Amino acid sequence: MPLSRRAFVRVLGAGGAGALLAGRGAGGHGPFWRDLLGEPLLAAADRRILLHNNENPLGPGEAVLDAVRAALRGGPMAGRYPGNFDALGRAIADAQGVAPENILTGCGSTQLLRTAVQVFTSPMRPLLTGDPSYEECTGYARLIGSPVRTVPADAKLRHDLKAIAAAAKGAGLIFVDNPSNPTATVWSDEAVRELIERALAVSPDTTIMIDEAYHDYVTDPAYKSQVQAAARNPRVVVARTFSKAHGMAGLRVGYVVSHPDTIRKMRAWDGGGAMNLLGIAGATASLKDPARIERERERNTEARRFTIQWFERAGFTGTDSQTNFLFVNLQRPARPFREACREQGVLVARDFPPFENSHCRISIGTMEEMREATGVFGKVLGVAAAAAA
Repeated sequence: MPLSRRAFVRVLGAGGAGALLAGRGAGGHGPFWRDLLGEPLLAAADRRILLHNNENPLGPGEAVLDAVRAALRGGPMAGRYPGNFDALGRAIADAQGVAPENILTGCGSTQLLRTAVQVFTSPMRPLLTGDPSYEECTGYARLIGSPVRTVPADAKLRHDLKAIAAAAKGAGLIFVDNPSNPTATVWSDEAVRELIERALAVSPDTTIMIDEAYHDYVTDPAYKSQVQAAARNPRVVVARTFSKAHGMAGLRVGYVVSHPDTIRKMRAWDGGGAMNLLGIAGATASLKDPARIERERERNTEARRFTIQWFERAGFTGTDSQTNFLFVNLQRPARPFREACREQGVLVARDFPPFENSHCRISIGTMEEMREATGVFGKVLGVAAAAAA
């Protein structure tokens, strides 16, 4: 049965349709996809502003795209299983100032978060995390039958690190995302080091996983990555991803940093071989272009500041965002707000219990997108344009 253009975009998604144009530079296939999908269809897809998945709205840099094109031009190599995992691991190790033995790569950080839950929890060794938090570990723990303990966020919607440390006894894995998703908040280096010390004093056999997916967007000077601590301490694991600032969410590359003994335990479970040729090529190239990450941080900071200020002028407060998204108190349920925004072509995030009746997570797009999106938000929230200008 032929697939209509409308059905094609419905299956692929507007973001996917737009992504097909990413290769329209040198050696790309933009005209081919325009012939396939048609100009009106692509224009319709482009009208949607995607502020729901915390992606980099610019996508990967030219160095990444060039590396991906070169990998595709390799011809028969695209039909072979990739064998350059170790080369990417060495490149990551060099960039982080650790040894290759401290690195395990995977298909996005998702694979590695699941691996940690699989290896370090059990029906007798629960997962301990904050609430709310990124749901991947809690969802997978429940799937495999590991109990889940949660600790409510504090008054500033940060993880309550002291309460988490106090509850550590018997936990197989403590999961802390810092910065936190969905609340966009961050804890200082001192506070995280104190968590590690206190939790391991209470429960020496517990492993602590710190997810630093949004590390590159933090502007708080008190924050510091725990990569170096993880490389030395077999009870600490740091997770990173290329899906955010590197703009490679569609290419699925992530990694963890830990002591070699811990890396061996995790590697024994999943083998670390789930990535694809294009993701490996792109991630390796992106590591060689740190200036682009700095430009991305500056771009996001400017658009984030604009959006925070818009909401404040409109009478809505949010958390102290240190990420590429906001967690805003809309003083009403998120669902009708989300549905009304969708009707006007702006997608914002799903519900995050227990804050689904007050807060909404909104990703930061380009400045142009945020100017357009805040216009939609003003209409949906009933805010006069002059009041929020």
